[in-house]
Amino acid sequence: MIKVNNLNFSYKKGIPILKNINFTVQKGEIFGFLGPNGSGKSTTQKILTGLLSDYAGEVKIEGQEIKKRGIEIYKDIGVLFEMPYLYTSLSAVDNLEYFGSFYPKNQIRDIDDVLELVNLKKSYRKKPVKRYSKGMRQRVSFARVLMSNPKILFLDEPISGLDPSGAILFKKIIREEQAKGTTIFITTHNMYVADELCDRVAFIVDGEIKALDTPKNLKSSEDQDSVEVEYELNGVNKQVKLDTKEILNLFPFEYDKIKSIHTKELSMEDVFVKVTGRGLK
Repeated sequence: MIKVNNLNFSYKKGIPILKNINFTVQKGEIFGFLGPNGSGKSTTQKILTGLLSDYAGEVKIEGQEIKKRGIEIYKDIGVLFEMPYLYTSLSAVDNLEYFGSFYPKNQIRDIDDVLELVNLKKSYRKKPVKRYSKGMRQRVSFARVLMSNPKILFLDEPISGLDPSGAILFKKIIREEQAKGTTIFITTHNMYVADELCDRVAFIVDGEIKALDTPKNLKSSEDQDSVEVEYELNGVNKQVKLDTKEILNLFPFEYDKIKSIHTKELSMEDVFVKVTGRGLK
C-alpha cells in the first residue's frame, strides 16, 4: 500500500531533515511512526500526504509515485492533524458539508452517522465550532476524516486533547477501520498508544529510522530477562528484582510467604530510550 525507498529531504541550506528513510506499510496494517518532537515524523507524513514534493527518493502509494498522482491522491487518503482543522465560525454539520463537497457523492458517508460515530452531542452539532472544547473539535475533525471513506488514514497524535472516554472511543474506531481493510499510519510520541494499536512501529530520531518491528518483538529483543517478586517476611511486605536464572532452584532470600511473581517487561518507552539513546520530549 505504501512504499518508501531512500527518502531524503531538506528544508533549506542543505540541512538534512530525513536521511535514507526506508519502510513499507501493508494494506490493512496499523503502522506507527514514533519519535520525539523534531525527529522528522511530521515531515514524513507531509510527504506521504502530498503536502511536500521536493524530496529525493521513492514514495509510492498503491504502486504509483505520489508526485505523479497529483490531487487524485486526496480521494484515497484522510488526514487527521494534531490541531483540529476546522472553520470555527461554522457548525460541525456545516464543516462536514463543506469538506464533503470535495468528494464524489457516492463516496461520502452520512453526516449524522459519522457525528454519531465520534459521539458528538446532538445539541452541539449545529452550533459554531468556536464554542467547542478541544476534545469536541478533535471529534469533529475525526468525523471529517472518516466521512470520505479513505483507503488510508494518516493520524497525527490522534488521542491528543481527548479525555479517557474519548481516547477509548477513538482507539475503538481505529480498530474498526482496520477491520474494514483501511490502512492506518499513526505519527505519535505516545508509546502507550503505539503499543496498544500498532501492528508494527518504526523509531525515528534525527531523521533516521533506528528500529522497525512489531511492538512485541522490540520489547522481547530488549528484554531484561528478570522478574519481580513480592513477598512477606516477619510481617513486612518486601519486593525484590531478580534475574530469572536466580530462581531456577531456590529464592536467594528468606521469606514466610510468596505473595506474587511477575515478569519485568520493558515498556515501549523503555525500549525506545535503549535503542535510540533519546527520550521522547
